[in-house]
Amino acid sequence: MIVVGAGIAGVACAGELVRAGVPVEVRERGRVPGGRLASRRFDGRPTDTGAAYLTADDPDFTEVVEGWRAAGLVREWTDTFLAYGADGHREVSGPRRWAAPRGLRSLVEELARDLPVTVDRPVTSVRPGPVVDGRSCAAVALCVPGPQAAPLLDPALTAATRAVGEQRWSPSLATVLRFPSRRWADFRGAFVNDHPVLALVCDDGDRRGDDAPVLVAHTTPEFAAGHLTQPGAAGPPVEQAVRDLLGLPEPAELVHVHRWTYAKPTAGGVGTYHLDDEGIGLAGDAFGKPRVQSAWRSGRDLGRALAERLLTVGG
Repeated sequence: MIVVGAGIAGVACAGELVRAGVPVEVRERGRVPGGRLASRRFDGRPTDTGAAYLTADDPDFTEVVEGWRAAGLVREWTDTFLAYGADGHREVSGPRRWAAPRGLRSLVEELARDLPVTVDRPVTSVRPGPVVDGRSCAAVALCVPGPQAAPLLDPALTAATRAVGEQRWSPSLATVLRFPSRRWADFRGAFVNDHPVLALVCDDGDRRGDDAPVLVAHTTPEFAAGHLTQPGAAGPPVEQAVRDLLGLPEPAELVHVHRWTYAKPTAGGVGTYHLDDEGIGLAGDAFGKPRVQSAWRSGRDLGRALAERLLTVGG
């Protein structure tokens, strides 16, 4: 069978299938696995340009995170952020947040280490059968945002088409700002409320644990929507907004904007995944809260359901 997408949902799904003995191929349209657990290197240093961190309260996912910690892949980061508003800022407590010294993408790469993942190979069509790009397969798991899955589906696949149509997504721009030096007070991360540009700012040097003078700002959906065609043009206003927020006297020496057209699900499906009688499965954090944990669990649950169905049919 074929799994489309090598984000954390896709590799979790494929991992369950492989462990059950089901032949599987993971096809990823990008150059590397990771999906929205994205990291990019600047002068050899990884910076998270997708998800800002992960949290864990599901016992099974907590066990996965503890395994990553034992392997040195994640570290406890913080349970306290700042919250900015019209009346200034204050500290707010929340769940324990985990960060990855080598970037969150390294966690997906670890899960995919022994999986048959093919990158730079997009899927272009899924027809009844199911048939993927003209090739018959036992089933297909679409582990990508619904709006990216929709163009692949033949309209005759009514259940899957209806399921992806129920998803709604909001955009964001992640902007990496590297400064000549650290000129801000320690804050780890900050939620920014009622701001025309900013939604979240993270101290990537603190997150990574190397104290590099790097911040990553995530914009509001409304601001991002106005800059999706030319995301680079958003760099100067985002930089100025961050400098104004933190009172930074000097400009950034590097500004890089990453566009996420489908950054966060705002409406999705019922349960933790979709699997219909036509052999089409859907997984991702649209089936739950917009969290890394939700995407992992969705892929894991879909993989188990597919394995059970395929092994029952096969024998």
